Amino acid sequence: MSSTAGQVIRCRAAVAWEAGKPLVLEEVEVAPPQAMEVRLKILFTSLCHTDVYFWEAKGQTPLFPRIFGHEAGGIVESVGEGVTDLKPGDHVLPVFTGECKECRHCKSEESNMCDLLRINTDRGVMLNDGKSRFSIRGQPIYHFVGTSTFSEYTVAHVGSVAKINPAAPLDKVCVLSCGISTGLGATLNVAKPKKGSTVAIFGLGAVGLAAAEGARIAGASRIIGVDLNSKRFDEAKKFGITEFVNPKDHEKPVQEVIAEMTGGGVDRSVECTGNINAMISAFECVHDGWGVAVLVGVPNKDDAFKTHPVNLLNERTLKGTFFGNYKPRSDLPSVVEKYMNKELELEKFITHSVPFSEINKAFEYMLQGDGLRCIIRMDA
Repeated sequence: MSSTAGQVIRCRAAVAWEAGKPLVLEEVEVAPPQAMEVRLKILFTSLCHTDVYFWEAKGQTPLFPRIFGHEAGGIVESVGEGVTDLKPGDHVLPVFTGECKECRHCKSEESNMCDLLRINTDRGVMLNDGKSRFSIRGQPIYHFVGTSTFSEYTVAHVGSVAKINPAAPLDKVCVLSCGISTGLGATLNVAKPKKGSTVAIFGLGAVGLAAAEGARIAGASRIIGVDLNSKRFDEAKKFGITEFVNPKDHEKPVQEVIAEMTGGGVDRSVECTGNINAMISAFECVHDGWGVAVLVGVPNKDDAFKTHPVNLLNERTLKGTFFGNYKPRSDLPSVVEKYMNKELELEKFITHSVPFSEINKAFEYMLQGDGLRCIIRMDA
């Protein structure tokens, strides 16, 4: 692959020219990586709800034309100046956030919110020079969250690329570069349920089911799934959910229902919906004295969290998390090893697969609420 190093690569990319319009497969030119950048050959990518949200241009600054995609697995094609810990041929996961290893956040054991490479959904260019590495007939095409994996080749900052075990199947572990790690880490790294404890999971999409998988791995005795769609319960059993509550089936607030089911509340809860009422319920359903609630979902910008302060004085804890508190470069390799050691099951998250030429089908599946993750095979 190094024969292309230093040269512009022409390849296929799925370009979003307008908000909400089908992606168009185009031939794009991908410039070589500059200082502290790497160019990646993407082999598999999957569709995450965040891609759809920004493609629809709901509630944020629209930026088009753009190449979306941020859950992926690939191989390093070439590296820019100053890159020492990656080389051509390395198997990697590009990640929407990063780890520069030098800022206060990166040096802190308690944070993964890198000052330099924290997610920025408005920026459509590279940090190095404020320019895009993608173009079509001289017209720049914007990047998305530093990854843009809906392209056969992409350029990313080295701090947003995690080197992983080359034996790991990229068509499976690619889903660890966003949603699955977010839910899994929210439980294992932040909620930290003890063996035998009770856990409530709010929202049974891919992230919520990954949070349930974390509770299963931790040895929780009861994992209560909360969702407005009762059809999700059967599927959720595969991820360790033992009981199901649909708030629409009850006249009283769901936190009261859960408190009655569990003799005062669950030990831990993880909220994965972004709905402000679910966030409040997730906090108020944990047991006083030791209960911990973890917020994962992203709320609307005008939302306000309201609860009585006595809920905190009664020794409940409310926490938030970003990407499951995983540092991408330091921690993702060990999450991949959990899969390789059969502690973590990924196959059950992957419900569809399409060739790159049919990428718009992946959007259709997600918009219809059909399935969890759709793998897009870049070579087809």
